[in-house]
Amino acid sequence: MVANKRRSPWAFILFALLAMLAVTLVLSHPVHSYIKLVKTHVKTMGTQGDDLTGKRDDPLWKEIVSLSRAINEKPENARIDAVWKAIPGYNGLEVDLVKSYRIAQQIGRVDLRQLVIDEVEPQITLDDLPPAAIYRGHPKKPALAFMVNVAWGTEYIEPILDILDRYQIKATFFLDGKWLERNKTTAEMMVKRGHELGNHAYSHPDMRKLSIEQIYEEMTKTEELIKQLGVHSHYFAPPAGAYDERVVQVARQLQMHTVMWTLDTLDWKKPTPQEIIVRIVPRLENGVLILMHPTESTVVALPELIEGALKKGIEPATVSEVLSSNRTIFIEPAP
Repeated sequence: MVANKRRSPWAFILFALLAMLAVTLVLSHPVHSYIKLVKTHVKTMGTQGDDLTGKRDDPLWKEIVSLSRAINEKPENARIDAVWKAIPGYNGLEVDLVKSYRIAQQIGRVDLRQLVIDEVEPQITLDDLPPAAIYRGHPKKPALAFMVNVAWGTEYIEPILDILDRYQIKATFFLDGKWLERNKTTAEMMVKRGHELGNHAYSHPDMRKLSIEQIYEEMTKTEELIKQLGVHSHYFAPPAGAYDERVVQVARQLQMHTVMWTLDTLDWKKPTPQEIIVRIVPRLENGVLILMHPTESTVVALPELIEGALKKGIEPATVSEVLSSNRTIFIEPAP
């Protein structure tokens, strides 16, 4: 299978934004530092086909080719890991030599900010793998997800939403079907604020102890309730993390991947907020999925978890965003 290539219509808008964000960047700035700033900002696919007869000896062309060798990265396919099960792929990078050269001709020089950099999709994605649980995102992707399992109460949900709004980040809320029946207005608020919803079964059972028919019913009953909110689930989170291969296969048949977690706050044990912070922050790294519930300790600890991620250059996002192969847009704070 060959990765498709497509050109985004807003690529040059992003370049303009980059120019404003990086006005202090000069051509002598080290290439690797520049790549850390911009390589995830261009989400486009290009071709290298053009008539460049007689241009190969142009110093501008040679400089772009040289820079491309430092920038280009091959995409990485999704794979099955012996420990982490299904690992998503990660888009590669490719400098569009032709378009970058045309821009350099127009301005009379090679400007790193004006290079046209394409994302190249992997040939194998999560959807191409056999059904398997997912415990983390790609280790090269500077993103993590807060996955909030909701099966009881509403008291602490709005405070969590307010904190996420304050930091302008999104999370994924996995909803128990019975809870959703009783708290549709609260779930609508999650959707209205732009958060992702996932399927957490209907009655919080041990999925391993159910028949195939019961597994199917648990997932579909909750999914019908979620669809009434105008969205649908891409991921299924088994209650208490209890699953077997049948659960994974039924979820896939229903167009969902089974997702677990990398880090567990254990907030259901009612730890202090500081205990959650000490347990989680030192272990924050690219691609982690952080399990939590709507508890008082979680509300107090959440800002510190977010700050800890941002200080490490890791962008909090939804589960779908973390597990996609797309590169994450993250502007590093000025030194």
